[in-house]
Amino acid sequence: MQRQLTVRALIVGILGLLVITASSMYVALRMGALPWPTVFVTVVSMATLRKRNGATLQEINVTHTLMSAGAMVAGGLAFTIPGLWMLDPSATMPTISMMILAVAGAVLGTLFTTLFRKDLIEREQLPYPMGQAAYNTLIAGTSGGGAAKKLFSAMGGSVAFTVVRDGFRWIPSVVVPFKGTAMFPAFSMWVSPMALGIGAIIGPALSLIWLGGAVFGYYLLTPVGLASGLFSDMAAADAFRSNLGIGLMVGTGLGVAIKAIWGQARRYTQNRKHPVDVPRRRLSPKARYGAIALIAATAILLAVGTDITLGQTLVVIAGIYLTTYLSGMLTGQTGVNPMEIFGILVLLVIQLFWHPRFGVAFSVAAVTAVACGLTGDVMNDLKSGHMLGTDPRQQLVAEGIGGVIGAIVSVVVLLIMKDAFGGFGTAELPAPQAAAVSAMAGGLQHVPAFLIGAAIGMTFYLLSVPAATLGLGIYLPIYISSAMGLGAISMLIVRALTRKADQTKITADSNLVASGLLGGEGITGVAIAIISML
Repeated sequence: MQRQLTVRALIVGILGLLVITASSMYVALRMGALPWPTVFVTVVSMATLRKRNGATLQEINVTHTLMSAGAMVAGGLAFTIPGLWMLDPSATMPTISMMILAVAGAVLGTLFTTLFRKDLIEREQLPYPMGQAAYNTLIAGTSGGGAAKKLFSAMGGSVAFTVVRDGFRWIPSVVVPFKGTAMFPAFSMWVSPMALGIGAIIGPALSLIWLGGAVFGYYLLTPVGLASGLFSDMAAADAFRSNLGIGLMVGTGLGVAIKAIWGQARRYTQNRKHPVDVPRRRLSPKARYGAIALIAATAILLAVGTDITLGQTLVVIAGIYLTTYLSGMLTGQTGVNPMEIFGILVLLVIQLFWHPRFGVAFSVAAVTAVACGLTGDVMNDLKSGHMLGTDPRQQLVAEGIGGVIGAIVSVVVLLIMKDAFGGFGTAELPAPQAAAVSAMAGGLQHVPAFLIGAAIGMTFYLLSVPAATLGLGIYLPIYISSAMGLGAISMLIVRALTRKADQTKITADSNLVASGLLGGEGITGVAIAIISML
């Protein structure tokens, strides 16, 4: 197979990685959000390598895979560690420990992604909207014609809109048509081309399940609970709703574990009865032993180099295995990767068996969030690579290299910003996700809601109902779900008004336009972050 991870791909990818990682840390701490860098780095890689001698789409694909790796590592740290200093400004965490946490998360995220790639991308064929947007951008950017015109027109419109909204602040980021009452929460909508594009790409089934979760949580569960006296006030209703949503996502993870154990038991039984009928293992013995050795080395590194004990480390790694699967699945289904929530989930498991100090609690959340963030990023890249015919092994090597370098850069930038701005939780660096992690460091707000959600989520998953997507709708702010739902509903209306014979063309064209909307806001968000950082 042709070499795709070339020397020039490494050089271009690493140079871009340094800028993207630093800007991602800034935007995560300053804005409390982290736009996917996937399309931005695709365009940068394409512009840099397109006219080089012998450059291929696959080489460009591997380059942007490496370039984007540090962004979500930065997000995993920014969404967790600052919470420690919010609780105790005098708290300390050694720099080397933070680097070990970030590197361990990057290594585990890359390793477990290797195990999940075939299931989520090839067997389940999840949409991965950002991965599709990167693929469409590459194809349109190198082929030209009508497809390029549709995609880049939509992208240009999205760029212009986002500059007006976020650069000049002439348009509000969120509109509130209904301000709410004592019984009904406010209804708001994110003014976002990216959200519309996500809703259109992932399709009506998953979109409506996601939106249905939001409608159920905010406009059925909350008012009925308040009217019946189940909730004393809106704050209590919000605590129940959010913990129910978290429980649904955790229950999905339990369902994944049960299904995996059941599948292994069935394969073992079949192997004894009909050895020739059992398919070969996915990993060769050499690869299997290598994975075990890497996990063991990472466990020792965490136990020796951080405050996490060896027993806690083993539980954390098992939790990361499940949460990275959830991260890959949710990113594929919805284009959203709530990495800090996965950090909270593993932290809650640790709290069931230990009473960890704050330093340990945030270390657990951080290594998990980094692993899950990297998984979401690389699965988008692997989706575009699968559509392009890129060698996934070369992509995964690039992601591993980028993840480790990005981990070190992220810690350095985090500490520089801490010193420069005097801490976190301020108007300059609000770091809202880290504030949420700090609030959860003391435990769940509503344990019964969490347990109910976990039981329902596990049952739904075993019945092939996308419970994690439903839980995400219940948990996330309504303004995100409503904007995404509008994109899905718009797509349904277009299809309903189109003749049946034109459905295939309409779907292809709408995917191009949606990819442009996604990419335009993603590119502009990263560019504004870089300018603001400088």
